[in-house]
Amino acid sequence: MQQPSPVVLSPDLRTLAAFVARHPRLAVLTGAGISTASGIPDYRDERGDWKRSPPMQHQRFMTSHAARQRYWARALVGFRALSEARPNEAHRALARLEAMDLVAGVITQNVDGLHQAAGSRRVIDLHGRADLVRCMCCGARRMRHALHAELERGNPHWATTGARVGPDGDADLERDFSGFRVPNCDRCGDGIWKPDVVFFGDSVPKATVAAAHRLLDASDALLVVGSSLMVYSGFRFARAASRAGKPIACLNLGRTRADDLYALKVEAPADALVALCEALEVGVSRGVSRRRA
Repeated sequence: MQQPSPVVLSPDLRTLAAFVARHPRLAVLTGAGISTASGIPDYRDERGDWKRSPPMQHQRFMTSHAARQRYWARALVGFRALSEARPNEAHRALARLEAMDLVAGVITQNVDGLHQAAGSRRVIDLHGRADLVRCMCCGARRMRHALHAELERGNPHWATTGARVGPDGDADLERDFSGFRVPNCDRCGDGIWKPDVVFFGDSVPKATVAAAHRLLDASDALLVVGSSLMVYSGFRFARAASRAGKPIACLNLGRTRADDLYALKVEAPADALVALCEALEVGVSRGVSRRRA
């Protein structure tokens, strides 16, 4: 049987591949950097600073009708990029590593659903899913595209508005939003529709945090991919892994909040996972071939 050709890796990626091979039950924590290649902008630069105005705050959304008008008008323009996004090679590489029993599961700070679309089976959506909306009064849920269709019917001239898209379905758009019509929940009559995601200033549901900790507890190590971990909801898992004595590796461009916790950090974009995955696949294939010989 012909042996697979070796994959040439940089020294840093060879070290990271060895880290993954040594810790075959790996928990992976991902952030916006893994989805930028799918056309979804991220929030922060390589120093971990905001690239744009901070996103919507939970309390402001819930208490201000004007804030909700601004949010949904901008979303009507910007969410197209999120809804049309497709998994990139980095998402698919993680799914392949899971299929090879090298990744135990993914904890993602993203709300785009691209890990599941790429084939990852155990995914914990730490901040929820942007393709769903929830009534904050009665708890009813509906698909977000259905709400957007209702928003377009009520605000037909906004459907053709153009603007640069932002992270998580936002858009860089400033104008008079006072005439934008935002429907209430059609089940309870006066409930506020909110994306089924965790806004800044809100808390991750306890059950979600517990599920992520169970995954981390059952894993040998943690790999951070494409996240600055500046938000505590993600950083807490790096801190928990460090306290438990679990080694942490990071694949990210720029500074992160957990730089002093890593056993290994590789400064590279998330798509470096592709070559790493290919190298590990070759190693697994060779191991199988030797056992059969």
